[in-house]
Amino acid sequence: MARATLPSPDERPIRKLLDALERLLSEIPKTEEPTSHSPEERAREIARNAAIKAAMVSGGLALPPGPFGYATIIPDLVGIWRIQARMVADIAGAFGKTAYLNREQMLYCLFRHAAAQAVRDLVVRVGERMLIRRPALRVAQQLSRRIGVRITQRLAGGAVARWLPIVGALGVGAYAYYDTGQVAHTAIELFRREIELEAHRGDDELRD
Repeated sequence: MARATLPSPDERPIRKLLDALERLLSEIPKTEEPTSHSPEERAREIARNAAIKAAMVSGGLALPPGPFGYATIIPDLVGIWRIQARMVADIAGAFGKTAYLNREQMLYCLFRHAAAQAVRDLVVRVGERMLIRRPALRVAQQLSRRIGVRITQRLAGGAVARWLPIVGALGVGAYAYYDTGQVAHTAIELFRREIELEAHRGDDELRD
């Protein structure tokens, strides 16, 4: 019997995901989360709820097997990003830092744990302060390409999971839970500190 060939991601789905990410970053979610008297405790509660929601969404979309499941990979990743972006906005609200939330902070929170090399220059810790850098357009494009590499890896892993119904769905859901928890950890570490925004960097480039 012929062995099933797993579909491999190409430039089109990656481009669609990068476009979806760009739309997400251009419209930072609004939050109604008030400043909390116990912001870290409230942030952890927000994180738990978001992680459970992400796991349910991702695991459910991974249930259809084979090529039907593969078609859900892009909606899965975009849906998880939206849940995580909302979570980041709510955590910023709990710490009273909503006014400081911009695309650089959102990008840093979403990808710090999974693509550290790509976003390492967006946020720099200076003592107890967090300095948010604003890269030039050329640098931002380089950053997108680096994140695209990470997305390619996620697409490949998701494709494999879709060929393993039930077990694959459980694994995908568990990863979404873990991934969302890591995003929350980054957001808490960022917003619990004093934040300073750096002026535009002009011709600076991210380090290789």
